[in-house]
Amino acid sequence: MDTVFRNVRVIDGSGGPTYRADVALDGGRIAGIRRETAPGPRPGAARVVDADGLALSPGFIDMHAHSDLALLRDPAHEAKAAQGITLEVIGQDGLSYAPVDDRTLAEVRRAITGWNGGGCDIDFSWRTVGEYLDALDHAHGGRGIAVNAAYLVPQGTVRMAAVGWDDRDATPAELDRMKRLVAEGLEQGAVGMSSGLTYTPGMYAKDAELTELCRVVAAYGGYYCPHHRSYGAGALDAYREMVELARTAGCPLHLAHATMNFGVNKGRAGDLLALLDQAIADGADISLDTYPYTPGSTTLVALLPSWANDGGPDATLARLKDEGTAERIRRHIEELGSDGCHGVPVEWDTIEISGVSDPALGDVVGRTVQESAALRGEAPWATARRLLIDDRLGSTILHHVGHEENVRAIMRHRAHTGGSDGILQGAKPHPRAYGTFPHYLGRYVRELGVLSLEECIAHLTSRPAARLRLPDRGLVREGYRADLVLFDPATVAAGSTYARPRTLPTGIPHVLVAGRFVIEDGRRTDALAGRAVRRTSA
Repeated sequence: MDTVFRNVRVIDGSGGPTYRADVALDGGRIAGIRRETAPGPRPGAARVVDADGLALSPGFIDMHAHSDLALLRDPAHEAKAAQGITLEVIGQDGLSYAPVDDRTLAEVRRAITGWNGGGCDIDFSWRTVGEYLDALDHAHGGRGIAVNAAYLVPQGTVRMAAVGWDDRDATPAELDRMKRLVAEGLEQGAVGMSSGLTYTPGMYAKDAELTELCRVVAAYGGYYCPHHRSYGAGALDAYREMVELARTAGCPLHLAHATMNFGVNKGRAGDLLALLDQAIADGADISLDTYPYTPGSTTLVALLPSWANDGGPDATLARLKDEGTAERIRRHIEELGSDGCHGVPVEWDTIEISGVSDPALGDVVGRTVQESAALRGEAPWATARRLLIDDRLGSTILHHVGHEENVRAIMRHRAHTGGSDGILQGAKPHPRAYGTFPHYLGRYVRELGVLSLEECIAHLTSRPAARLRLPDRGLVREGYRADLVLFDPATVAAGSTYARPRTLPTGIPHVLVAGRFVIEDGRRTDALAGRAVRRTSA
């Protein structure tokens, strides 16, 4: 054997009771599990680790990640590896970097600079989904990436390639092209399709168009992962829309960062869960992910009404620079409630700037728009408008509109999984990027008792593995891949805070990917054992 963990508390990912055992690894897989009460000799290995006091679980699966370029940029990738994450699902919210042509690549790079940076340090040699997955496999001089990654075909990028940025229905020929692009992406290894239905240009797609694309996804055994049309005033209707769309298409549904935000939804998690329970009882295949925090995070430009983004970033900037059009935008944001702000009039004291693309604008980072406006002696919209123009739409925000009771209720649901939605850009990113999974274990398991330890581990491991249709991950079983986490249940905690969001967690001494230590004694090794995880056959 390569490695044996002795006297470890096994939390196997099934939700069943913890037991003590010796766990042996060999060739990147779990080769043997000898329970404490079993007769016979204990397994030996080239390396024996006394894990007394530690729990061993499957590696955590981040069902909603924005590491599309970070995996290529940063070989250490400690933000995720140190949390115990061994697999990330990227290509989220309908916007990522494959499939593309030269025009679309330039446009999408600009559109999501706030999520991933501009990419000037990245060799964008790929154009197809398969080529992007190959780039992950051969990153960093051919050594691979820090953790594994699965990919969703981004519907907004597909629409960008076939239709452009116009707010109109796709022609039959354009719809056929989109269906081909989605099919090709799934054939090349994508696990499903994502949408960002409050982001342009994906939000311009009507349900009939999305249903046709989801039928393609279903035919390949993938799943649909929408960031739906509203988390605010129309949240429940938006969830219902996605459930009905997926039912019509016969497609499994995974609801991205599924929560109920803004004042209109305080205490309404039960309404969402009742909707999902009824749909599941009727035969729908539904799962969801959340992060264990109340604020959201996105880009400042995302708050604008959809018509202001029609035509792409240059058209948006031109509208912001025009006094009359800018006033119309302000009225939609502040008085009417724009669709970009989920149908709720913006409250500028809830919008905290978390990052800027231009370092010269860094004085606004860590302040709400209202605070920066007060310092300048001007109206908040004037501050926001100036920042949008000067930072060329690249600013990111924390959106303080969540409710703790909703967060706790939804994480208890049987269809729930964990997702960080972690944006790694910006001077003060959301602490969820560095802390989601230890925060579940430290705060919501140990301190609050919202979930039992065994139940929480199942949410973070076997449930997402089942959604991804991975037959040999998500459980501690003989023959399964040795993607594993060893943590101390008594001390595990997120180190990241809103003040210091890039602080690494505590209480996670060892993380293994394919049987190799990527975190050892609390420190990042030089191992790059991660690879692209491609869709299994339908």
